[in-house]
Amino acid sequence: MHIRVLPLSCLLLFALTTACTQAPPPAPDVRDASIQAIKDTEAAISKTTSTAKDFEKAMSFYADDAFVFAPDAPVVTGRDAIRAAMKPGFEDPSFALTGQTTQVEADKSGELGYAQGAFSVTVTDPKTKKPVTDTGKYVTVYRKQADGSWKVVADIWNSDPRPSAKK
Repeated sequence: MHIRVLPLSCLLLFALTTACTQAPPPAPDVRDASIQAIKDTEAAISKTTSTAKDFEKAMSFYADDAFVFAPDAPVVTGRDAIRAAMKPGFEDPSFALTGQTTQVEADKSGELGYAQGAFSVTVTDPKTKKPVTDTGKYVTVYRKQADGSWKVVADIWNSDPRPSAKK
């Protein structure tokens, strides 16, 4: 008799446990709010670099563990290394940077997102000592921080093709 009751008891216990266990509610879709937050961050970065030219404020948008993939340069890892790599550009008297965000996406959870767009940057040519302007495109990956802010975790850009001198 004990042998028959044990399987029946186990089956009953399993049925009760399964019936009382509810799946957690789905995580809210915060994609739209995240996209807006990234757009706001992009606008703040643009204002900081093009109008105020506030280098330290510009660096504050990078996460401590960020990566920068600049053209013709090794990967730069970490905010301090990024600061050292970018400071000479900001100190250039000809430096001017503008950007136009063309697309922003984010995941449903509100943890990661990216922006892509076009840029124009003017710097002093080291050979001619004259200002030169470069245009191109970029992708910036953002991660939401514990305080709710969005920080750059990966930044990559490259130049548009230049017209050929031969025709």
